[in-house]
Amino acid sequence: MEIQWYPGHMTKARRMMQENKKLVDLIIELVDARAPLSSRNPDIDELGKGKARVILLNKADLASSRYNDEWAVWFQKKGLFAVKLDSRSRANMKEIQAAIQEACKEKTERDRKRGILNRPVRAMVVGIPNVGKSTFINSFAGRACAKTGNKPGVTKGAQWIRLNRQVELLDTPGILWPKFDDPQVGTRLAMLGSVNDHILNTEELAAELATFLRAYYPGALEERYGISISGELESEQILPLIARARGYRVKGAEDDCTRAASALLDDFRSGSLGRITLEFPK
Repeated sequence: MEIQWYPGHMTKARRMMQENKKLVDLIIELVDARAPLSSRNPDIDELGKGKARVILLNKADLASSRYNDEWAVWFQKKGLFAVKLDSRSRANMKEIQAAIQEACKEKTERDRKRGILNRPVRAMVVGIPNVGKSTFINSFAGRACAKTGNKPGVTKGAQWIRLNRQVELLDTPGILWPKFDDPQVGTRLAMLGSVNDHILNTEELAAELATFLRAYYPGALEERYGISISGELESEQILPLIARARGYRVKGAEDDCTRAASALLDDFRSGSLGRITLEFPK
């Protein structure tokens, strides 16, 4: 699939982030633990030059536990602080606070030598659409202070949020980049829900997801939908099986594969198919 999505507001958001870069000590980048590389905007590396960095592997509860651990180690070997996270829970907040303080240790020491004490760390929270930035901020703050929604594009502008005496966060809109050089990146982002569903061929996307699940998570489709998938079955034949198992019909008899595709994508995104990681560290 050839997927590209870069609406005009993302150019404005990127410019705003570039302008605000000088105000922050730290870049906190949220990635989707199910596709940690595909969900990293390459522009963030340029934006984050000269700044301390923390990577949050969000939605880790939806990704394979084994690969969560492997990805955390992978990022740490790159010199980045990495924390596994379910942004809806406050379970990892102490670990994140510790990572922020450790990442900014040199800055804090410089402040101390200059007689500046107890100045809060100012961090910019960045990431692609629908990766959970605002949900993370609300959990970290312990209150609703950032708009959230289970679709890309909820956060439209930047907003400063004072968490406590140690940390201030700048929430920013989710941004992609103008062109996905690797078509698989666009496909993975579409599967995750980081690309607007209205521009997608959901049947084609769901068929690709079914192909991946069949290869790397055998049994996941059979268990969820109560279907039997033989070795000779083509991947595009899986959606009609799901439609029949769920009773999805159009015109009384024809399989409603569009509805089956939406169900498959929704089940993957919600974790109903199990904990699934789409790409693996090399």
